[in-house]
Amino acid sequence: MTILVTGSSGHLGEALVRTLRARGQEVAGLDIIEGPFTTHVGSVADRTFVKHCMAGVKTVLHAATLHKPHVATHARQDFVDTNITGTLNLLEEAVAAGVCSFIYTSTTSVFGDALVPPAGAPAAWITEDVRPIPKNIYGVTKAAAENLCQLFQRNQGLATMVLRTSRFFPEEDDDRHVRNGFADDNIKLNEFLYRRVDIEDIVSAHLLAAEKAPVLGFRCYIISATTPFTPDDLPDLRADAPRAVQRHIPEYEAEFARRGWKMLPSIDRVYVNERARNELGWQPKYDFRFLIERLAEGKDMRSPLAQQIGSKGYHAESFMEGPYPVD
Repeated sequence: MTILVTGSSGHLGEALVRTLRARGQEVAGLDIIEGPFTTHVGSVADRTFVKHCMAGVKTVLHAATLHKPHVATHARQDFVDTNITGTLNLLEEAVAAGVCSFIYTSTTSVFGDALVPPAGAPAAWITEDVRPIPKNIYGVTKAAAENLCQLFQRNQGLATMVLRTSRFFPEEDDDRHVRNGFADDNIKLNEFLYRRVDIEDIVSAHLLAAEKAPVLGFRCYIISATTPFTPDDLPDLRADAPRAVQRHIPEYEAEFARRGWKMLPSIDRVYVNERARNELGWQPKYDFRFLIERLAEGKDMRSPLAQQIGSKGYHAESFMEGPYPVD
């Protein structure tokens, strides 16, 4: 049984191919960029090329996309071509090829403006029940592709699932104020409290989704590290985040003090992964508490898989201000 991974020269795509190959699976990798984990070089926007790649495939893990970092460097039509037309091509050809399971990698960015509570309000508790309000072409096209997946589940009987992943990129933050205010590992660790996930845990979620999609039917899950917080913490998180963190994981203070790190003064949203854990049986390993323990033991807080892949970047060129331009 062949598994097709799109975006196989990218960060998540490489992680999926590496993991599947290590398990002895037959994998085909599709990407517009050549690479050691890519067997088919071309665009998902090319229907004929997609049809060729789908031969003998029974599972599709669709991670290829234009990302938020491309908003300032690519035309809106490019996002439509890749994120919507490309997904439609894959869905059409998956049905024609008799694919058993189609897993679409989406993003928590689809929530957009729903992530920011009004001034003075508690932090937002973000579950799958929150209605997305995309705020850029990236979010719009990812949400549209999610809807296509649901359409094909309902009308064509293709077993599809959508995984909305939170931050997992290893590059520096695009916000200059964040880069200037925090060490890079410091801010990334803070984000594991509410909006970051390790790539090893993302891969395990995809593989579980591929296994269970034919049984569960269409599902949309938030894939983010397990937060220590509860809804009762939301007022404190917005007004005094260190107090909320100290209440649940007091040992963080000693480790932060030893490194000269600091906690965010305020957290405005919390991604909740409970539904994925309950329905998929997903057991993410890399959360804030676990990473504090790793740091205390002198270990790298990245998973072995994240360390293997390293940083790829999003553009061939470099930019004077930050890892990528912000539109």
